[in-house]
Amino acid sequence: MPEPHGLIGPNPRNTWRADGRSVTLARPHRDPRPVTVEALPQTVVADLAATALIVVDMQNDFCSPDGWLASIGVDVTPARAPIPVIAGLLPPLRAAGVPVVWLNWGNRPDRANLPPGVLHVYDPDGTGGGIGAPLPGGAGRVLEHGSPSAELVDGLETAEGDIQVAKYRMSGFQDTELDSVLRNLRVDTLLFAGVNADQCVLATLMDAAHLGYDVLMVEDAVATTSPAYCMDATLYNVRQCFGFTLDSEDLREALK
Repeated sequence: MPEPHGLIGPNPRNTWRADGRSVTLARPHRDPRPVTVEALPQTVVADLAATALIVVDMQNDFCSPDGWLASIGVDVTPARAPIPVIAGLLPPLRAAGVPVVWLNWGNRPDRANLPPGVLHVYDPDGTGGGIGAPLPGGAGRVLEHGSPSAELVDGLETAEGDIQVAKYRMSGFQDTELDSVLRNLRVDTLLFAGVNADQCVLATLMDAAHLGYDVLMVEDAVATTSPAYCMDATLYNVRQCFGFTLDSEDLREALK
């Protein structure tokens, strides 16, 4: 009687099959699932079997009226605009087997891995504001892992099988496990959503392109509290230098 085979791997996409005498290194076969999507600067044919969605910083500190940005006088209305767009994309993407990765600022309480340059961005006069500072009304500490400030904004929810990664820089690839997670998912193409489009989304997208991933920014699923010219420059640079931009409705139509 043959020995039963066991599975060794981090997820069903990346497993070995093993028994007491042998190990099969061939990963599970996945049939390509090509979809054609209208995009800029060219129409794209993407393989859903090798695609993941990365949602950047859709968390209370950036998007909630009770979060950190709002507490220092920033109008977070633009940052809230992607909430219904992303919520509408999640069901068809999950149904198509596309992994969802939630990438949020979530720093160590002791800030031990943050150099002065990162802290200075949010505390330019060195008075102790910014990352790790207590928020008004006991709403947690700014951008701190485990604090309400790092939780997803109301209107977006995780589902079984989603992956959450904490980040500590504008780019989600620096000093994190994001690249390892994506390699284990065996994906080549990344869809980007979230805030701020010209800062953390763009920095992560650029690093992804530099690492060899195919990158597509979903225009109406990203936003920024920066001036409008920052968004214009971001879209131009994504199309010109790194990848493609597309509209959520075109993506949803392609998924039908």
